[in-house]
Amino acid sequence: MKFSCFPVGFVRLSLSLYLCWSLAAEAQLAIEITGAGANRIPVAIANFAGEAQGGPTLTDVVRRDLERSGLFSLVNAGDAALSETAAVDYDGWKLLGADALAAGSLRRNTDGRMEARFRLYDIGLQGNLGGAAYLAASPQLRAAGHRVADYIYEKLTGEKGVFSTRIAYVHKTGGRYELRIADSDGQNAQTALVSREPIISPAWSPDGARIAYVSFENKKPIIFVHSLTTGARQVIANFKGSNSAPAWSPDGRRLAIVLTRDGNSQIYTIGANGGAPARLTSSAGIDTEPQFSADGAQVYFTSDRGGSPQIYRVAATGGVAERVTFEGSYNVSPRPSPDGRNMAFITRQDGRFQLAIMDLQSRQVQILSDFGRDESPSFAPNGRMIVLATEVNGRGVLSAVSTDGAIRQRLSVPVGDVREPAWGPFPR
Repeated sequence: MKFSCFPVGFVRLSLSLYLCWSLAAEAQLAIEITGAGANRIPVAIANFAGEAQGGPTLTDVVRRDLERSGLFSLVNAGDAALSETAAVDYDGWKLLGADALAAGSLRRNTDGRMEARFRLYDIGLQGNLGGAAYLAASPQLRAAGHRVADYIYEKLTGEKGVFSTRIAYVHKTGGRYELRIADSDGQNAQTALVSREPIISPAWSPDGARIAYVSFENKKPIIFVHSLTTGARQVIANFKGSNSAPAWSPDGRRLAIVLTRDGNSQIYTIGANGGAPARLTSSAGIDTEPQFSADGAQVYFTSDRGGSPQIYRVAATGGVAERVTFEGSYNVSPRPSPDGRNMAFITRQDGRFQLAIMDLQSRQVQILSDFGRDESPSFAPNGRMIVLATEVNGRGVLSAVSTDGAIRQRLSVPVGDVREPAWGPFPR
C-alpha cells in the first residue's frame, strides 16, 4: 500500500469470514521468466530412474526450479533415465555442453513413503560433488524436488537455495479476499483465510509456523497472528483506532506494529502473544511500516516528520530516530536485507513508484524495476531475490527481481488481483 494511515471509514460491514486450509489449484501463480543472468551454469538433470511418466514429475520440479532462478541453462538430458549409481559418461556430457549433471532414482519404501536419491557430478573435473536422499509421501514429491534443487543450487553457486521456501500473498476476486500460501514457484497454493473484508500486511514469523496480518473483518484494522499448523488465530492488537503493519523481530518474541491509539500513527513493539505495547517513536507526523534490522537492534520505518515520506531508523529499545534516505521526496516501505547490508524500498521518480535498493554502507541507490506502481517488497531469505506487488494492465500481479536487477520474473493468476507478497523463511 502507498504511504497512508488506515481510515476507519474505509471498512465495510463483513459479510463472511472463515478459516480453511484447502487446495486452490484453480488459481495457482503462473511464473513468467523475463530476464536471466548473463553467465548461466549449464547443467543437465537426467530423468530420475523409477519415476512414473505421463505427468508432472519430481524431475520436472527440479528442472523448472533451476531454470526460473535465472542462474542455470538446462542441457537436454534426453528421455532416458539415469540413476545415481549408474556410470557417468563424462566425455559424452562434456560434448553436450554440460558443466554439471544430476542423476537419481525414486523408489517406494516398505512404509509406503517414496525415497528420492540423487548425486551431483562435476563434468569438467570428472568428480562426484555429493548427493542426498529425501523421504516423502507421494503427495509431497514436489517438496522433495524443491529440496533436490536447493542442494544443486547451493553446491554450484555457494548460496543457499530458496526453492523449498513459501510465499504468502493476498488474492482478491470481486469482493472476496484470500490469504494464500504457495510454494516459491507459485504452485501448491493453499488458502489460509477467506474474508469479505480486506486482508493486508502478511508477515512470516522467523520459524515459518505463523503469519501476522491485518484484517478489517470487525469494522476496523486489527492485528492477528495465525498458526499455519492448527489454523488457530489470536488477536494481538485491537486498541482504539488503527492497528496495522506488523513485523516480527528476528527472535520471534516481539512484533513491531503501528497504532493510532494516542493520536497519529506511531511505532510500538508488542509481545508475539499480545500484551501491553511499548512506544518506540514520538513525532508530530505519521510513522509507519516498521521493519526490524537483521540483528534485531534497530527498527526501520517510514515517516513524514520532515515534510515528505522518508525512511528512518531507531533503536529497537527506542530513542532518537536517524534519517536514512535523502534522495527524492518520496521513499517508503523499508525492507532490510537478511544479511543487513542492503535495504529495499519504494521510491517515487517522475510520478512512478519503483523498487530500489540501497547499500547501507555506501548509501548508493539502484532502481531495480521498470514498472510504475510497485509496492510491498519482500526479500527471499538468502537475500538474492525480492518479490513485490505491482500493476500490469490494471491488474495486480507479483514480480520478482534479483538484487542486481539481472533476473526478473512475473507471477500472476488467471483471474483477480494479487497483492501483499511476503517471502517466508528457510524451512526448519
